[in-house]
Amino acid sequence: MRANDLDYELPAELVAQQPVEPRDASRLLVFERGTGAIRHRTFAELPDEVDRRLAVVNDTRVVPARLRVGRATGGAVEVLLLERLEDGVWEALARPSRRLRVGERLRACNTLSQGTSVVLLAALDEGRWRVRLEGEPHGEVPLPPYIHEQPRDPERYQTVYAHEPGSAAAPTAGLHFTPELLARVDHVSVTLHVGLDTFRPLTAGTLEEHVLHGERYRVEPDAWARIESADSVLAVGTTTTRVVETLARGGPLEGRTDLFVTPGFEFRRVDALLTNFHLPRTTLLALVMAFAGIEQTRELYGIAIRERYRFYSFGDAMLVL
Repeated sequence: MRANDLDYELPAELVAQQPVEPRDASRLLVFERGTGAIRHRTFAELPDEVDRRLAVVNDTRVVPARLRVGRATGGAVEVLLLERLEDGVWEALARPSRRLRVGERLRACNTLSQGTSVVLLAALDEGRWRVRLEGEPHGEVPLPPYIHEQPRDPERYQTVYAHEPGSAAAPTAGLHFTPELLARVDHVSVTLHVGLDTFRPLTAGTLEEHVLHGERYRVEPDAWARIESADSVLAVGTTTTRVVETLARGGPLEGRTDLFVTPGFEFRRVDALLTNFHLPRTTLLALVMAFAGIEQTRELYGIAIRERYRFYSFGDAMLVL
């Protein structure tokens, strides 16, 4: 599949800059694959649509992983922590990266990151580094670059069930749940720490040439037992989908997954998908196309644009049944 098959035009004003209040006031585009039916609802009406399905949510928590640090020469550097590798050691993105050197110590250059010190241990690729961080991350919430305003409440970039710290981005399909709404939906939790793979755009000409680095996950035995035996499984988000389908293929309850879901993929456990509207040329959009169908997804995105749905992390949601 060519990368430009994942393109579409989006008016800039449809990129949501702030989340709606309350969380479940966001809109919900519902698509039934079996009948082709399309409904326009609100997220608060989700329980009426999912019926007796078991919902699976990703309980990862975003860490304050964007650090603004400086070189001894005075140059400013932004370090985005991607994944904790071991005690004090992280994989990170550093920008600008070209002149950085192994062994260099970068120190905080704003009050939010005060006291933070990052030592560059090894250069990887694509601007990634292995770094040593003194203490716990104490930077900014790593909002995507298309969001130009800080949320009024930083907790709005966390799900209400966020529990396990470790992500560089939020599993955004879950941002619409309130505690009260979640209580009305039968659900279990899995954990996948969102890293580079989730938000890195395609750089190759085809999907087949794109390489995933993989992300860490963990699933409790009781949760997997419920997922495995459920009559129907609703995956809340693309990250959850990748975890469930990894285990459905015999993956261990804890490890890394580089499962790449593209059109033609056989879904063995997930039979309903709740997701936000994703950027062009991303693996996330490829996963949605794999589940809903390529042409069907294009049609749904076209409808969402005409109906003025809000897109991306703080935007509205889509339910594919």
